[in-house]
Order: sequence, then structure tokens, then C-alpha cells
Amino acid sequence: MKLQVERDVLAEAVTWAVRGLSPRPPVPVLAGVLLEATSEGLTLSAFDYEVSAKVTVPAEVTEEGTVLVLGRLLGDISRSLPNKPVTIAAEGSKVEVTCGSSRFSLHQMPTADYPTLPTAPEPTGSVAGDVFTQAVAQVSIAADRGDTLPILTGVRVEIDGDKITLLATDRYRLAMRELTWNPSQSDAQHVALVPARTLADTARALGAAGSVDIALGSAAGGEGLVGFAAGQRRTTTRLLDGEYPKVTSIFPTSVDTVAIIDTAALTEAVKRVSLVAERNTPVRLRFSEGQLAIEAGQGDDAQASEALEATLTGPDIEIAFNPQFLLDGLGALGTAHARLSFTQPSRPAVLSGQAEADGEADDSYRYVLMPVRFAS
Repeated sequence: MKLQVERDVLAEAVTWAVRGLSPRPPVPVLAGVLLEATSEGLTLSAFDYEVSAKVTVPAEVTEEGTVLVLGRLLGDISRSLPNKPVTIAAEGSKVEVTCGSSRFSLHQMPTADYPTLPTAPEPTGSVAGDVFTQAVAQVSIAADRGDTLPILTGVRVEIDGDKITLLATDRYRLAMRELTWNPSQSDAQHVALVPARTLADTARALGAAGSVDIALGSAAGGEGLVGFAAGQRRTTTRLLDGEYPKVTSIFPTSVDTVAIIDTAALTEAVKRVSLVAERNTPVRLRFSEGQLAIEAGQGDDAQASEALEATLTGPDIEIAFNPQFLLDGLGALGTAHARLSFTQPSRPAVLSGQAEADGEADDSYRYVLMPVRFAS
């Protein structure tokens, strides 16, 4: 195998392909990235039995062939090379990478031991890349990061015709985003549980594309897969097994108090006040007509407070939240104003966005926060 490829093209392709590789794979060959040189260009593939990635980039191929080298090492090398064309050539048991006066010799791993990448299901539909990226980021923040309940480490994806609903929870907060897309069939009906970390990484990597194809279904052998594609980039991930809990019942059926606050001002105030909050200590929010008072700390501990303007509809209310959970929700809104809806201080509150202080609420994204009990 021998080829020449632009340095930036190679670096981006390798970074995409190896982004999900484990630093300690169960089988040595799973640390590799497969390079296939054909008349169509250079194809890079990576697979760890859970997530697969594949991308084809333009290259001047002199000799076709296939080699397997350490993926993360090739990624580090390609990003450090000077901005000149890169030559990759197989020389015996080595793969020579040359760029200008820089030269690296990599060990070839056995391609015969490398697993075959799974075949993605047929595309179910497509969605705008920027919308997909934002929606996944808004919801994945609420997924569980531990291993106690593996099913909560996923994002529930429900497709109903031209609507997609994304849902995630870690039992302390819940995030839901609804968006429209272009299904291949108008009556499409699918439910899938996608690992949140993989989904978030994929959305960030594909978000620059104008459109992202989503494929839901079963691959050969009956293994549940979801596939994503944009341009020449393809990736699949195995779905999580199990029945997701019916958590939508957490959404309050009635609202007694609604507060509208400037999102940026509230975010900065919570950051400042929470500096004195010890681990697992909440910040207290006291809403009254025209004002929000934020407090943290009590007794002999360090204390902080700050007041903001707020528009309040309904009775005054005092409630407490985990500051980081509140900041996560505020950071995901993407709107100038935050809308907080309450029933009682002991009941979940709903955070949503609003473009104008006196405008219509945008309920396409809702973030539910469980309150924290605090001493009076």
C-alpha cells in the first residue's frame, strides 16, 4: 500500500475514526485503526464491538492495500505533522508515515484478526445537523454517569412520524427535547435507547454537517443498532437493552407559580453564590414580586447571596436546587430568558426557554429539577 493525503484531511479523519477507542481494549487489535487504500481514496475504520466508525477521504493512491496500526498513536502523529502532504506506505512489517522531513515507522498489526464492522440498518430519516447537535447536548446532560442503573446511562429516542422525542434522566433531573425531522416513511414508529456518551460524541462530531442520516433497526444477527451518517462519515453503536422507566409522569400536571429571569444573569449569579456551597449543599431561590434572591451557606459556614430582577406570576415561593444541576439546565436552554414553573417547594420544577421576557414559552425543551430539602 502506498498513498499520499493532505495532512489536515488525514488528521480529521483519524480523529473521527478513533474517538471512541478504549485506551485499554480487551483485545489488542481493537486499539487499531484499519486503513484501506482503494481507487475511491483512503478509508479509515475503527470498531470495539460496541461502536464502529468509518470515513473515506480523498487520497492519491499509488498502490492499493490494507494495513492496521495503533489508532491513537496515528492520531497523535497526524495532528503533530507539519502542514505538508503526508505519504503512507507499507514496508514489510512496518507502515512508514512521511511528511516533509518528519518520518515515523509504525508496527503493522494483524489485519486477519480484526473484526468485521457491522452493517448499519437502512436510513430511517434525516435531521438538520445543527438541530441534532443542540438537541442531543440538551438532553444528554441529564443521563446517569454511573453504573448503578445502566439503563439510565442512555438517551431514549422515540420516533413518531415526523417528530423525534429525546429523553434522559438520572433520577435527580430529567431532560426532554422534541424536534421535527424528515422520515423516510411518514408513519415511522421507533423506540431506541442509545448510550448517552456515544450519542453526544457522535452529535458533536457530525454537527457541522448540513444533514445527519439516522438509521434505526436490526442488523444481521438480530443485534439492535443505530447508525448515523453525514457526508463520508459513518458510525454505528449497539443499543442498550431494557425497558426505560415511564418517567414522563414526573412532569407537573398543573402550575401555580411562573418566574421569568434573564438566563445569562441567572447563570452568573448561581455560579457566584454556589462558590460557598459545600459538596451536595443546595442553593436556595426565593421568588417574590419583581425579585429573585439567591442564597447559599448557613450557620458558621461561608455564606453568599445575590438578588436579580424577575417577573413572577402566582404566589411567592422558596425552593432549593443542586447548583450544578441548575447550571446544566441553564446552559442547555439556548434562549435569552429562562422560565421556571413551580407547584410546591417539595415538588419538581420545570425549566424551559423563552426568547422574550413577555413572549411565548418554548416548550420544545423542558428540564425538570428535583428540589433539595433544606433547613428552615
